[in-house]
Amino acid sequence: MTFESPRNNRKELIGSVRAKTGNKSIKVVYEYKIPHPLYKKEIRRKTTVHVHDENNESSVGDKVKIVTTRPLSKLKRWRVLEIIEKAPVA
Repeated sequence: MTFESPRNNRKELIGSVRAKTGNKSIKVVYEYKIPHPLYKKEIRRKTTVHVHDENNESSVGDKVKIVTTRPLSKLKRWRVLEIIEKAPVA
């Protein structure tokens, strides 16, 4: 019998950084589609999560991979795993 540690099956999401909310904190928007219960048309939904950015590397517009973690503050339950794509500098 094999036992899998909860560390190995953490949720991972890919989203875009919408705001820098303070030191080592960002807001990430995760967008997804679900079918309408009756009409089956795909509906676009989005969820905003508060994320811990330990090194302050991400900026607004970046695409990041985030993973669940222990509660770090009142709202932060996620942390940045990696930056997938940097936002173009205007």
